[in-house]
Amino acid sequence: MYLKSENLQFTASFKERGACNKLAQLPPETRGVVAMSAGNHAQGVAYHAQRLGLRAIIVMPRFTPGVKVERTRGFGAEVVLHGDTLDEARTHALALDEQENLTFVHPYDDEQMMAGQGTIALEMLQDVPDLDTLIVAVGGGGLIAGMATGAKAIRPGIEVVGVQTSRFPAMVNAIKGTHYPQGTSSIAEGIAVGSPGKLPLAVIARLVDDLVLVDEGDIEQAIVMLLELGSGRSPAQGASVEAGD
Repeated sequence: MYLKSENLQFTASFKERGACNKLAQLPPETRGVVAMSAGNHAQGVAYHAQRLGLRAIIVMPRFTPGVKVERTRGFGAEVVLHGDTLDEARTHALALDEQENLTFVHPYDDEQMMAGQGTIALEMLQDVPDLDTLIVAVGGGGLIAGMATGAKAIRPGIEVVGVQTSRFPAMVNAIKGTHYPQGTSSIAEGIAVGSPGKLPLAVIARLVDDLVLVDEGDIEQAIVMLLELGSGRSPAQGASVEAGD
């Protein structure tokens, strides 16, 4: 098993990949950016906006962990806590986008964001060229869509499997036509997404081999296992795990 430890990124998440790709391609006249996030996308956008000298407003749901709120502020962003869900935060962010004449940076429903996240798969296959399976966490779908696109361009036969928390099964419902109920909270708050992205959905339907649901106990057990084993794992043939969406 080969684990890609994206928690070792500067903002502690893969999200800064997409944010960097998106913000670096904005036109010079851009006045600033606005985003909504439960924390990881927020920090990625805030960090790269600061690097590029852009104003950044980040709308975060009220349930967002305090450490993520403070880290986002630490990167120079203006943080607005609004709503009890990501969808409510997104609605408010879009309103601010119009009011402040800024550029909205969606965390997953954006081609440039997906392309940035997809660089993870390119690096994984560079490190371990004979990987035969990628197991990827799923929230809005930007990560797995980008990774599936990159991986299958290099290895068309590679299997890509998405894993979604059973409390927020929006992508599974959309792809498989199921009607699993949505919960109100999850230990995996970063993928507590109520509505899948339209752009990722189309890519997932075409390129992802399967989607599965896991419950809170499975997630907790996986966290404990990773804490016990540590991140210093040697690459080996077979499946690969990319943690966090």
